[in-house]
Amino acid sequence: MRTLSRDSVAKIGEKITVKGWVNSRRDHGGLIFIDLRDHTGVLQLVISPEAAEAFNLAEKCRDEFVLAVTGEVKERDDSLKNRHILTGTIELVVEKLEILNRSEPLPVAVGDDGQKSNEELRLKYRFLDLRRPKMQKMLARRAEFYRDIRGFMYEKGFTEVTTPILANSSPEGARDFLIPSRVHPGKFYALPQAPQQFKQLLMVGGVDKYYQIATCFRDEDPRADRLYGDFYQLDLEISFAENGEEVRQTMEPLIVDLVKNFAHKELISEEIPRISYNDAMEKYGSDKPDLRFGMELINLDKILAETGFGVFKNAENVKAICVKNGASLSRSQIDKFTEIAKNEGAGGLAYLTFGNGEVKSPIAKFLNEAELTGIKNATSAEDGDAIFFGADKREIVNKVLGRLRNEFANYFGLKDENKVALAWIVDFPFYEYDEKNKKVDFGHNPFSMPKGGAEALKAADTDEKKLAVVADQYDMVMNGYEVCSGAVRNHSPEVMYEVFGALGYDKKYVEDKFGAMLSAFKFGAPPHAGCAFGLDRVFMILMNEENIREVVAFPKNGSGVDVMMSSPSAVTSEQLDELSLKIIKGED
Repeated sequence: MRTLSRDSVAKIGEKITVKGWVNSRRDHGGLIFIDLRDHTGVLQLVISPEAAEAFNLAEKCRDEFVLAVTGEVKERDDSLKNRHILTGTIELVVEKLEILNRSEPLPVAVGDDGQKSNEELRLKYRFLDLRRPKMQKMLARRAEFYRDIRGFMYEKGFTEVTTPILANSSPEGARDFLIPSRVHPGKFYALPQAPQQFKQLLMVGGVDKYYQIATCFRDEDPRADRLYGDFYQLDLEISFAENGEEVRQTMEPLIVDLVKNFAHKELISEEIPRISYNDAMEKYGSDKPDLRFGMELINLDKILAETGFGVFKNAENVKAICVKNGASLSRSQIDKFTEIAKNEGAGGLAYLTFGNGEVKSPIAKFLNEAELTGIKNATSAEDGDAIFFGADKREIVNKVLGRLRNEFANYFGLKDENKVALAWIVDFPFYEYDEKNKKVDFGHNPFSMPKGGAEALKAADTDEKKLAVVADQYDMVMNGYEVCSGAVRNHSPEVMYEVFGALGYDKKYVEDKFGAMLSAFKFGAPPHAGCAFGLDRVFMILMNEENIREVVAFPKNGSGVDVMMSSPSAVTSEQLDELSLKIIKGED
């Protein structure tokens, strides 16, 4: 018998053998008690001097020693039963004890008793951190998560296909991890940011519905909700899907099932809304809005069209959010939110508070009665509420108030972790302006189909018109996180040339980069569409974790370093020579 909690309770009176780690040891003089732990829980062992050999060994046992123990399962006296654990009504009276391995004192805590070690130490000794009951549960739950996903995909008629890890470099929006070729000096493979080209080629190859739980690689800076290096996504594609709605309706039931039946959470709405990118930015200041709470951005341009207040008068756009109970904020608290606004590009943070039928604010004297009344009515403000303003260029206003909306929700506890709000964001701009490089570039996936096809691209002969081109792309958002991205795919060589040609890339560039796809598209490529769900992020949300590293067995730290395996690491000069590479040291 290997497990403790799962099987022991039903075996009262039987002789069994169990194996596990010493969770704790208590010497009560005449008796020694050991709590033995495995992945299912703990079982109390009782060792008496009558079992002399076992007793002598038990005296030597310390925390995390690995034991094999044989004895009889007995029911505890009523006064000694622990109803809080599954094995709390029984104990194992030990006849034979074997020490399978010893343990040095641990550098990290392996219990869930509040003595959790700091993250860097936990990651360095992740093999020990994984012994914690919470981490054991996390690994088991993740296996269930994958099982449920695979079951759904099988029932829906999808074929699981694995695609290459050594691939070609492709413009997916992030930096590639490059792999130098020994056989072909000077040339490189790239680890795939996504199986995008391969899954489209599968559609050309006659696969009706494809999926895989794919490992993807992106050289992006790590965040609390984004792993560094490698991550996992549910990647899928549907042949002959001519619009994104078919994909959305196919996959919605899976996410709803995971929310309700896997995580046992409440859906805010059974009907998942479709929100255009433009509406999301205008109403929530974000293309991944958290819909568990309201606090929408209210446009005040008409109400303040004739205002004499310079800050509002000279702004391209004025919007506001109403914060319920916001009048309770102290001056110092408002100052903290002001700093957040400034970090997002605001010059400051104007506000009004309402109480006892009065308006209080440093700016109230600059607004006339009609304007104050109009603002209050438009925002549905009541006594006890506060209104915070954004006044600047439209994109800055949306960015500032979108961030504040999220921060106020955190402060006032508006994000119920037992509830899930889903939405599809649709109609993304095909191109966007890259401020860093001062040029128009791809907004999302360059393999998406622009609405209007080649004709829409040919008509986009200015930067302004290019930025107005709409892609048939869609994201699913969950509680303020993007958890899925998808699109109707470009399956036409003509459109491929136009998509890249609009940014100044010639046909040769497209053929060099995407020759396999272009060639395939010339031989009867069907219309197709698909998407990919970020499984680490979905699982993180469903498990009520705020740090994505908590839901992965072996993550890298916040700097992208695997402190357990000392990766990345230096390699020998011989290895570099084999790859025709040379390290050029930077200046000190």
